[in-house]
Amino acid sequence: MMHSAHVAKAAPLNPRRPGLPLLRAERKVPPRQQLLKWIGNKQRFAADIVGLFPEFTGTYIEPFIGSGAVLATLAPARAMAGDALGPLIALWQTLQTEPDRLIDWYATGWLKLQGGDKKACYNEIRAHYNLAPNAADLVVLARACYGGVIRFGQHGAMNTPCGAHRLISPASFAERVPQWRDRVAGTRFVHSDFEALVDGAQPGDLVYCDPPYSDCESTLYGAQAFSLARLMAAIARCKARGVRVALSIDGSKRSGGRICNVPIPDGLFATEASVDVGRSMLRRFQMLGQTLEDEVVADRLLLTW
Repeated sequence: MMHSAHVAKAAPLNPRRPGLPLLRAERKVPPRQQLLKWIGNKQRFAADIVGLFPEFTGTYIEPFIGSGAVLATLAPARAMAGDALGPLIALWQTLQTEPDRLIDWYATGWLKLQGGDKKACYNEIRAHYNLAPNAADLVVLARACYGGVIRFGQHGAMNTPCGAHRLISPASFAERVPQWRDRVAGTRFVHSDFEALVDGAQPGDLVYCDPPYSDCESTLYGAQAFSLARLMAAIARCKARGVRVALSIDGSKRSGGRICNVPIPDGLFATEASVDVGRSMLRRFQMLGQTLEDEVVADRLLLTW
């Protein structure tokens, strides 16, 4: 039976009963601003998630890196972060090795979007990306598309429309790059399936998984080839080796009125916390930008310890 803990938005995770993990005396502070807009971004509550992580002596491993919010909040001395989307990993690697090049990529795309019909220019960048997926286009698309909803069609082409929001300036993006680069200085970024990274974890390491959620569109980034059952089996192997694993997964939707029934193997996790993540950007996207007062989402944070 799992212990439980509840966290309200913007509040520390506080255990409600004895026997739950003790929180660190000092909670980590996330970067003040996002580097990427990304669906499922944990930027606003990454500190709450990290607040439940135990002290560890090995390597921090995050096999679904996405926007990197939890990684950047923890800012570990030694880490491995991976993803199945090659251009995303190339983007993170460029941040580390050629930050000025990353800044130039964004500035070039930003100027193009300012120079004429924004939607037409966005579609041109998106078409170029779809012809030859690359990090230079992706950094612009991630910031310009609707809500960071990175969505691919059946043939693998990104099809998310342009967002109506105003893009951050190149100067603002340039200010964020060194801050994020410092926080991931100890990280090795690898283009990899999640299973290889999870199976490589050893006792003393800490694994955090934030996979595509099962209660989402199958066309969302990463969801087409993702197998939750395969992830659960990999986590079970980790636990058997003495590796601690944390998993963010579907919780409730529609302000708690709908519980997402995700198959969790009995006995795999010891502790569960609920994290209020606010209104669903995906539902807003699906419902043409409506304000959705009843579409508040809560994630589940499952811990093997």
